[in-house]
Amino acid sequence: AEWARWAGLSSRSLSRLFGAETGMSFAQWRQLARLHAAVERLAAGQAVGEVAWSLGYESPSSFASAFRTVFGETPSGYSSRANEALA
Repeated sequence: AEWARWAGLSSRSLSRLFGAETGMSFAQWRQLARLHAAVERLAAGQAVGEVAWSLGYESPSSFASAFRTVFGETPSGYSSRANEALA
């Protein structure tokens, strides 16, 4: 609602415009942005639970589920693979 006011649009108009421009809802876009930030943090060696909490997930398991849905592997699996590649 705050962004809609800033843009001089109704929330519904902003939502439609965002969807038309990006092909996804704002919630979908936000989740992808959070997960891409997670990839960077996991590759840097941050613990899965720490990444989950810092990115606003309700629990590490909800984070792991979202990560697995998008990337096809668990955050811990990705982290292990990323750390092996750096070794």
